[in-house]
Amino acid sequence: MMSSIAEELESIDREARAALAEATEEGQLESWWQQYLGRRGRLTQVLRSLPSLPLEERRQVGARANALKEALQTAYEERRAHLERVRLAREVAQAQLDVSLPGRPLPVGRLHPITQTLRDILACFQSMGFQVVEGPEVEWDYYNFEALLIPKDHPARDMWATLWVDYERDGERPMLLRTHTSPNQVRYMERHQPPIRIVSPGRCYRYEATDPTHEWMLTQVEVLAVDEGISMADLKGTLADFARRIFGAERQVRFRCEYYPFVEPGMDVLIDCFQCRGEGCRTCGYTGWIEILGSGMVHPQILANVGYDPERYTGFAAGLGVERIAMLRHGIDDIRLFYQNDLRFLEQF
Repeated sequence: MMSSIAEELESIDREARAALAEATEEGQLESWWQQYLGRRGRLTQVLRSLPSLPLEERRQVGARANALKEALQTAYEERRAHLERVRLAREVAQAQLDVSLPGRPLPVGRLHPITQTLRDILACFQSMGFQVVEGPEVEWDYYNFEALLIPKDHPARDMWATLWVDYERDGERPMLLRTHTSPNQVRYMERHQPPIRIVSPGRCYRYEATDPTHEWMLTQVEVLAVDEGISMADLKGTLADFARRIFGAERQVRFRCEYYPFVEPGMDVLIDCFQCRGEGCRTCGYTGWIEILGSGMVHPQILANVGYDPERYTGFAAGLGVERIAMLRHGIDDIRLFYQNDLRFLEQF
């Protein structure tokens, strides 16, 4: 048995090398591979018959067969490389290939427009001394609502269409996909003492229908500063500087009173319309102003809840939607375009 297998290996070695030397095309190389080294090739069949041999013969024949397999694979690769060199030389000789030309450019990916905008926003606040802090996207009801002065019976809860997680405790479902990134501000204050200057970016989720200005998932950045002596002037100076860095140094900034449960007083931040220069157009709703974010002074009760002395410390907070900033910067009228994965749209950024 051993002598017949050894003779078969010698025959395979001799015939395979002769056939490989005659291969001059890609198709012939592939046929050669299938005939000798493929799943049903001659050498593969010999290797599959080894378990039927006695142990000592199996070792000897197996070693010879594996050595032959490696040798044929090396010969195959060398022959392929040789044919490739011959082909290139032929094309050069026929003037079909100019080796002095630069190579064909490969497609290069880039950051998503929302990621680009988010990085610009974070870089702006980091340059003003703020630290980037992230938190969980699956959040407790306490941090998402209760700790921010939004109890279960508070009418402000109607502002958030919440995606609750299928988890119950004491007959209630206290776990949810966060509706804003403000919970991370409370988490951070529980673990740190003032002075605090942080920005908290991340995805948020709302159970609502999508339309040109609303998506079920959005990206937010929350801003928080807490220290002794922080006033409304610090809030206005910080956010006015941010608006001009993002939308242009010539922007006019306006603050308008607005209600938010976790700040007192609360304000919207608006910039003069960069399309009509304040004269009124479709972009600004013919008002001359565009709202970009909400803000306000941190409610003293929230400071007390995390163990701070509200008589000693004050702070301001702000929240903005990254998609809205990107839409305004690039003149996009439908938020859904960001997440439809249409390269014709994304390659513009």
